[in-house]
Amino acid sequence: MLNVLITGSNGQVGLELRLLHKKYKNFNWFFTDSSILDITSKSELELFLKKVMIDVIVNCAAFTNVELAEDNVESSNLVNNLAVRNLSLLSKKYRIKLIHLSTDAVFDGKSDVPYLEDDTCNPLGVYAKTKRKGEEQLISINPINSIILRTSWVYSEYGSNFLKTMLKVLFLQEEVDVIYDQIGTPTYAKDLAEVIVKLIPNIDNENVEIYHYSNDGSASWYDFAKEINLALKEECKINPIKTEEYLSKVCRPHFSVLNKDKIINKFNINIPYWKDSLRNCLNQMELINKNL
Repeated sequence: MLNVLITGSNGQVGLELRLLHKKYKNFNWFFTDSSILDITSKSELELFLKKVMIDVIVNCAAFTNVELAEDNVESSNLVNNLAVRNLSLLSKKYRIKLIHLSTDAVFDGKSDVPYLEDDTCNPLGVYAKTKRKGEEQLISINPINSIILRTSWVYSEYGSNFLKTMLKVLFLQEEVDVIYDQIGTPTYAKDLAEVIVKLIPNIDNENVEIYHYSNDGSASWYDFAKEINLALKEECKINPIKTEEYLSKVCRPHFSVLNKDKIINKFNINIPYWKDSLRNCLNQMELINKNL
């Protein structure tokens, strides 16, 4: 039976893994956050890995507040980059499988076709740059049976995300402005968590492999908001605006759709369409009728 460590287990994906783990009794699960295990401390991390005899690490820990990262470069770098170095070094030392979650934000958005895993990275903001540095740490150290799993626009019933923000706005305001010229793919954290569990026993590679996973299809933030509004049958007016009309410290990619052929072909997975997954999430939140 494999001992599986989940870091960042109070985040969106980590919480979904908590809910899923009872279905998978062939693993011993260890759920941690920074209050239980400081992965930025190599010595503390090593002590934990040896004590529990961890076989698999799923690194869900990240400094994900994109706006806040611009003013907290050191903290962002510590979690998104240096902690990944610790995880990579120790995974290599103890031959631990490592799944590291990363982001579509490593790309600059200048493509007009979905990004492949080996396309050139050019991150634009502090969050994106530190996440890319974390990827580079893992690639350079190259522990056996390790993968980078990039995803995009993650949302769930938990934590802070676009869906949760829009739910508040749609209920409280008569209208809202939402960006229409950034294109990506909303991804339900539960779908991502289920894929991670499927990957664990099937990872078998000598060198680091990169895979892309998101829900299927593409949308702008405006499309995403309209679909939420439609599902809830709210009357809030949603106004499309350009990126430059939205006050932000961060430059974001205008296009960050991920090509998922590699993970589909390698692991034979089916990917839900983003609108279907959104309805599933809202059903989980008991906000819309399950017949919708």
